[in-house]
Amino acid sequence: MAPPQQPLRADARRNRRRILDAAVQLLAVEGVAGLTMDELASRAQVGKGTLYRNFTDKAGIASALLDDRVRDMHARMLQGPPPLGPGAPGPERLAAFAEAYMRHISGNLDLVLLTEESSPRGRFDRAGYPFWRRHVEILVAEVRADGARMRAEAIMSILSAAQLEQWLRIEHHELGELIPRVQEIVVSIAEA
Repeated sequence: MAPPQQPLRADARRNRRRILDAAVQLLAVEGVAGLTMDELASRAQVGKGTLYRNFTDKAGIASALLDDRVRDMHARMLQGPPPLGPGAPGPERLAAFAEAYMRHISGNLDLVLLTEESSPRGRFDRAGYPFWRRHVEILVAEVRADGARMRAEAIMSILSAAQLEQWLRIEHHELGELIPRVQEIVVSIAEA
């Protein structure tokens, strides 16, 4: 177990927030390709040392931005109204999760791809991946208990950023067209 981290000083929290806010602005204008550490330090009005103390590379910035963006989804999954939140049958919750997750990934596709491409093991090295997979595993177990872990991994493969990039950017499918088709596949994997 890792020792607890010391809380950031107020000025360090402000600098971190300035860096993340500047990253959001820079991404909106320049995209991931235009997100350079030099430009980010300049826009955030912090020194490079401050920037690198907070984030070692672009993937670290992307990861922090994604962490900010998933908190609401986590809360809705764990405590929100059905079908995404508790209270609906497993197949309905799986379908709701598939839609919410696809919307999250597609809305942040370049950031997700950047974090996954920065690691040899891709999405498996992302801090949030075990949470997503475990959530799906629990929902699958409600539908059919045997093989829930492997079925959850199969579902997460279908929902991967690389797969969504293929469907959306290479094959030019519309997200609204994909969601019901993928939901059907996800539920069928759970029930098979």
